[in-house]
Amino acid sequence: MIEKGEVDGIWEKAAYIVEGEYTTGAQEQLYIENNGMIAVFDAAQGITVWGSLQCPYYIHKALMALCDLPAERVRVVQMETGGAFGGKEEYPSMIAGHAALLAMKSGRPVKIIYDRMEDMAATTKRHPSRTRHRTAVSRDGKILGGEIDFAIDGGAYATLSTVVLSRGAIHAGGPYYWPSVRIRAKAVATNAPPHGAFRGFGAPQSLFAMERHMDRIAQVVGLSPIEIRRRNFLQPGQATTTEQVVREPIDLRKLLDRALNVSDYESKKQRFAKENQAGATRKGMGIAAFLHGAGFTGSGERYLSSVVGVEGCADGNVRVLVSSTEFGQGTKTVLSQIAAEAIGLPYENVSTAQPDTLEVPNSGPTVASRTVMVVGKLVQSAALGIKQTLLSSNLLQDGYTAAEFRAACRQYVAAHGQFRSWSRYEAPADIFWDDQKYRGEAYAAFAWAVYIAEVTVDLTTYSVSVDDFVALQEVGKVLHPLLARGQVIGGVAQGIGFSLYEKVVWQNGRMQNGQMTNYIMPTSTDLPPIRVLFEELGNVYGAYGAKGIGELPMDGPAPAIINAVSDAFGIHFDFIPLLPEDIMDRLEKDRLDNEGFAASPQENGVDPTGVVR
Repeated sequence: MIEKGEVDGIWEKAAYIVEGEYTTGAQEQLYIENNGMIAVFDAAQGITVWGSLQCPYYIHKALMALCDLPAERVRVVQMETGGAFGGKEEYPSMIAGHAALLAMKSGRPVKIIYDRMEDMAATTKRHPSRTRHRTAVSRDGKILGGEIDFAIDGGAYATLSTVVLSRGAIHAGGPYYWPSVRIRAKAVATNAPPHGAFRGFGAPQSLFAMERHMDRIAQVVGLSPIEIRRRNFLQPGQATTTEQVVREPIDLRKLLDRALNVSDYESKKQRFAKENQAGATRKGMGIAAFLHGAGFTGSGERYLSSVVGVEGCADGNVRVLVSSTEFGQGTKTVLSQIAAEAIGLPYENVSTAQPDTLEVPNSGPTVASRTVMVVGKLVQSAALGIKQTLLSSNLLQDGYTAAEFRAACRQYVAAHGQFRSWSRYEAPADIFWDDQKYRGEAYAAFAWAVYIAEVTVDLTTYSVSVDDFVALQEVGKVLHPLLARGQVIGGVAQGIGFSLYEKVVWQNGRMQNGQMTNYIMPTSTDLPPIRVLFEELGNVYGAYGAKGIGELPMDGPAPAIINAVSDAFGIHFDFIPLLPEDIMDRLEKDRLDNEGFAASPQENGVDPTGVVR
């Protein structure tokens, strides 16, 4: 539980008490390449596994325990991997374990490749969630405090549910200032396969609820969705729900104004209000403001104590040694770029080693938007160690050229042999997290964003199309603009699927639509123009000022889109995925109510005690 301030005393001071319940469904990662492993056992060398995976040292640790082998007799090699999104974080340990045991028993190499149907039926999905908000609001629209109850469906047994729950709970208050708040969080067991890691890791679920609830508060208070957010945004010097003081000079109002201007929000709202009075479609605009913490939560990075290396090679080039993996997001490119910048070499003189536990140190898992910020900072430090060694040995002078560096590196390796510099993570002195009280600096840095969606709903088919999307984010220094833009576009695309298309159908604990013919996801024709914009404040804890970016763009699309659909009709939709049949059913229910079949007070949005629902 997270508790801040005096929650029990706020209710009598409130002009409004606003309640709402919001739910999200499961979602399949649907990476391009299915899960697969190859295992070989040798009595002298031990077990070697090659596979499609995110976290080599997770599998390494699992195989040590399963096969009862010491660390040096377990080798895990990540091969080029076609997508992951969290779906290859913990589950590959299961497949690697099966392959390893069969290889040990048979004495022969073993290959296990899931086909798509097996992959979708067996592997972990995004946790479904239910979030209940009860919020005390002043007459002028300021949040006085509230209670948030966040629950996720863990499935039949726990994999990563506890840490998904943690991140979801910490993000549940959104980018807003809560003088008092109580956040209760729980994961429950159900008769479905275990749910696990998926891009965003709990934050998309709780932030969907927060941003839908902000629109509900706006309606109750009589303010616009813009103004309710503007009045409640966190500002520098204020504290988050875990009492982490915002030290960076973030100006969320400025971000909001820029996004509104780029999207032409005001003029479109006025035009749509007129156009929606007649015709076969309804159009709406929706806003979502949000944040995402980069790196492991709380003391997680301190516990990991990650190590990276940079090697000066015999040919004068440089090699980055990390267990961080590449699965389409650009890890190799950006880490090589960081090392090249630190040393002063052209990019083509730097490479990144294949993640192989016999060759690279444990840099921690490739998750949690930590690779560029945390691992990249260590790469920068290790690369500077290589440079400083050559300078202090007088093989190199300040102001050197790339050719001179390479010559000095060759000389050093010839004289001394292997030339490597190591860097280990050390927690900054001003970052402290209390695991017992669940209070303090949950993340070294947050990324911030405002997304705006424009949608059209067809009144014949009830299908929703996203016509335009503005994605504005502050992610520190953007090290590789093209890759960063790609991350955002991909996240928005997945968010559109999460919102409007992707519904996992469960029956007796089994996924019934575990094929790409009946699990519907958006295609390229379903995607709007996605206008990606960046603000850059920098970040003292990240490589050259970078923050994490991988998960942030998964958090905002769903609430922005559903806020837009709700805006188009003037009614609330508080669950995802929102399918055409759901819209049809709701509109039909409203039609019957308007024809004289009166709804109960609760269905009309007010309970008998007068609390606004």
